[in-house]
Amino acid sequence: PRHVEVQVFCDSLGNAVYLFERDCSVQRRHQKIIEEAPAPKLPDGVREQMGEAALRAAKSVNYVGAGTVEFLLDSTGHFYFMEMNTRLQVEHPVTEQVHGVDIVQLQWQVATGQARPSDLEVNSTCGHAIEVRINAEDPAADFLPSVGTLTRCLWPQMDGIRIDSGVRQGDRITPHYDPMLAKIIAHGETREDATGRLVAAIEATLIAGVETTLPFCRDLLC
Repeated sequence: PRHVEVQVFCDSLGNAVYLFERDCSVQRRHQKIIEEAPAPKLPDGVREQMGEAALRAAKSVNYVGAGTVEFLLDSTGHFYFMEMNTRLQVEHPVTEQVHGVDIVQLQWQVATGQARPSDLEVNSTCGHAIEVRINAEDPAADFLPSVGTLTRCLWPQMDGIRIDSGVRQGDRITPHYDPMLAKIIAHGETREDATGRLVAAIEATLIAGVETTLPFCRDLLC
């Protein structure tokens, strides 16, 4: 089974759209590690059915804003509702990359009563995007949290690469918060292009002072 979720966006005027889907099947302890959009090898018929089902779920509760409807997809193409997250997901950047939109800005617009942009449509996609979550954990020690001071923290500046991070060199990583240090997002014309860029970005990232899941994520992608 695969974990496939649909990004929906609704305004207070009754307009709703789904922005394709994300595949988040690569997980550990129920936490997503790799997320990509659109989901690979998903038949168009299933994509449309899943998107329409997500919209029906959102409309049934008069939902407003960005939300994510999550499904389990089996090998026969049947899918099953799991839950709806009524918030912005950590993996929203891959949807932004393939649609060329800023979902956070759109949320501000609908919060003030404005309509969603008329050109925000499901078919307006470009390429493929993949994201990895980089955590302060030690893969060699059963992913135990790693704490300490970030003595080095250098993120790559590369075409097609986006870094979302809330830490910088000199920060102290403690056990009191979520271990995620950053998200590295790659965008390319094809899934292969995006994957290659993401591997190169991981290899160009330098973090010292704590153990991280950088090598683990690289191995998964390769």
